[in-house]
Amino acid sequence: MFTVVLAWLAVLAVCVAAVLFGQTARTAPRRRRRSRASRIGLLVSLSGPWLAVLLALGGGALTGAWLPAAAAAACGVVLAAVVGGTLHPH
Repeated sequence: MFTVVLAWLAVLAVCVAAVLFGQTARTAPRRRRRSRASRIGLLVSLSGPWLAVLLALGGGALTGAWLPAAAAAACGVVLAAVVGGTLHPH
């Protein structure tokens, strides 16, 4: 049980770091026109990490496998941050 709690605390720390990374994308100097990919990237970098955590929480609640769900959440958060940062370059 202690390992599961530590794993979910780590997921929350990774999620907060990813959201802060997404905030840097939002506060970057703005150009006049943003492309569609840039707007999608901004959306993914800001809301994607939280969505990954919520999906993993749902999966953990359905299956009872909380430790693999935490690992999947951490991977999903990192993937969302990378995709969002790639689509919305600074």
